[in-house]
This record gives sequence, structure tokens and C-alpha cells, in this order.
Amino acid sequence: MDVFEGVTVALEGIRAHKLRSFLTMLGIIVGVAAVITMLALGEGARRQIESNITSLGTNLLYVRPGSASRGHVQYGLGTVQSLTEDDAAAILAECPSVAAVTSESRGNAQVKYRNQNWSTYVMATTPEFAYVNSIPIETGSVFDEGALRSRARVAVLGRTVVENVFGDEDPIGKVIRINRVAFTVIGTVAERGGTQWYDVDDVIYIPLSTGQIRVFGRDRLSGITIKVKDGDLTEQATIEIEDVMRRRHRLGPGQENDFVIRNQADILEVFSETSKTMTFLLAGIAAVSLLVGGIGIMNIMLVSVAERTREIGTRIAVGAKKRDILGQFLLESLVISVAGGIIGIGIGWGGSTALSHFAGFNTAVSAASIGLAFAFAAGVGIFFGIYPARKASMLDPIAALHYE
Repeated sequence: MDVFEGVTVALEGIRAHKLRSFLTMLGIIVGVAAVITMLALGEGARRQIESNITSLGTNLLYVRPGSASRGHVQYGLGTVQSLTEDDAAAILAECPSVAAVTSESRGNAQVKYRNQNWSTYVMATTPEFAYVNSIPIETGSVFDEGALRSRARVAVLGRTVVENVFGDEDPIGKVIRINRVAFTVIGTVAERGGTQWYDVDDVIYIPLSTGQIRVFGRDRLSGITIKVKDGDLTEQATIEIEDVMRRRHRLGPGQENDFVIRNQADILEVFSETSKTMTFLLAGIAAVSLLVGGIGIMNIMLVSVAERTREIGTRIAVGAKKRDILGQFLLESLVISVAGGIIGIGIGWGGSTALSHFAGFNTAVSAASIGLAFAFAAGVGIFFGIYPARKASMLDPIAALHYE
């Protein structure tokens, strides 16, 4: 029996037992659809993160407290809270390649307006934050140096905060409470877009001095963001910044930095790796249903072997070899799994599109994810079909012919 004939026989078997075949394929369908959807969510998040980071330009550097060890940032060791406003001022004054600097102290906080509560991310920073990070102001304005010196309680809200705290109400001039401290809203940031993993619009910007004293209760910085004069000067700026920081922190030759300097490529790599890890974790969980579907295929193929025992005996009696019987049942198992895989791919693709259209998720179905899911489905069909096929091929023809 050739492959084409085997596939034809397998399809006839599926048509003869439509409901049973569908229930057998259901595990494969669900598994493939789930894998496709999870991979599409992960790929969409990766592309969105890449787009958000690259939109900031190639001329940003980030100084964070901590030490670099084997390529990873180590926090919570030694003088980890080592950055100060004087460091930021020195970088701006002593590094010729630097155009602007903004200091940051950040953390999570509870925001309240009337009966609305929202947990968000608060960034205490300097007035240069909008220019350095290319943040578009939608309404109102940012705070100035006067607000910084007077520790004014004013705030600029991200779009997500506005929508969840104020709804359709204009927030400008309204008073909100951040960790029970009253702040007046003076501006809002235009929507920048986010991902399903991270929302860059879920943030409130307040003056650095106010945040350090009234909200966070610490005078050390969480980080310093630096805008380089030109993207081609990034490497030179990194050298200049490191030299300034080591002199200011009195680090001798051979002593490890108590700070880390990152550029856009480093940040993009970290986010991409995190996104990739989450994607494969979710896809791995989804793939469990493929294994369940494989068990269903094995079960139904064993039933098929029992139902067709006399047929198998007749085939062997008229000259069919063991490899013919083995190949026939393997083909049937493969056809069921591949058919389920094709349906699952269609459902997964449709589900990804629906999530993007109706739920606002960023999704992207790639050829690689389709190929991976299809190959996995076919592999499951072959793996779980081997035992029933081998059992069929090992039947004794005489016993099979007398089987009732």
C-alpha cells in the first residue's frame, strides 16, 4: 500500500466515524491553537517593546545603582544606593558628549481621587524628563525648576492613570492623593502605547525633591537618564560618564563599579529576553494539551486496532507485511493529528487576530510559530501512534482471523 492509498484509507476512516474522529482531534486542535496564540502574543509584545525603545532614539544612556557581574546587574550589594543628584550634575558639567541629564527616584504608589483608587508607578524626576525621554505632553505643562526648588506638590499623569482615575473628566487642576499626599494635576502625557507585559502610560511624574521627601522618604536616586548629543557619540559618552562616576565615588584601580551604564541595545536585549522567556513558558503550558491530545489519539487507535482485528488478519493472510500494517496505522494516526493541527492553526490565527482587534493586545503570528506548532502536532501523532501501530503489525494472522 503506497502513501497516497494509506492517506485515502485514513480519511475514509475519519469520515466513517466523524464524531469520534473530531473528539480525538480536539486535544490537538486546542493545543495547537493555544500554542499559536501564546507565541503570537509573545512576538507581538517583543515587537512593541522594540518599537517603544527604538522610538526613543539611539542616543540615550542609563546609569543605575549596582555592580555588573557576568553581564547581569547585581542589586542589593554593598553601596548599591550610590547615585545622587550631585552625580547627575557632574555628568552634565564634565562630559562633553552629554546634552541633557534627568535624575529619577521611582516606585509604586496608591493614587486616590474622590472614590477612585488606582495603583500605579510614580516617577519623581527633574523638569528635563520630557525632553530627555522624548515624552509628548498632551495637555497642561510639566513642572519647572521653581517647583523643584519649592518641593511643589504637582503631578503630570500618564494616559492610563487619567483613564482609570478620571475617566472622561478633565484632570487639569484637580487634586489627587499619592500615598495620602495631596498633589495638583498640571499636565497629562500623550498616549505612547504599551504591551501586554508593561504599560508605559501607567505612570505619574512628580518633582524629584517632592518625591524624595514626601512620597519615598529617601534622598538617593533610582537612576540617571542621559541624552547624548549624537547617537555616534554613545560609546565616547559611556567612557566619559564612567570616568566621572569612578572619580566621584573614589573607586581605585581594580575596584568594581558600584553603578551600571546601559544603552538602548542593552535595554532592548533585556526586555526581549524576558519577553521570549515568558512566551515559551506560556507556550509550554499550552503544549501540555497537545500531549493530552496525543493520549487521545493512542486510545482511539487502540480501539481501531481491536475493531479491525479480522481485517488486519485478512491483509496479512493475502500477503501484507508487518511494515505495511505498521505504516498504515501510523499514517492514520498522523492524518488525525495533522488534520487537527491544521484546524488548530486556523483557530489560533483567528484567535490572535480577535485578541488584537477586540482586546487591544499586540499579536503577531509568525511563520516560525506555525511551523513549530504543526511539527509538534505531527510529532505527537507519530509518537503516540507507534504503540497501536506496532501492536497491529504484531498480530498473529490465524488468531486475528478467528477474532470475534
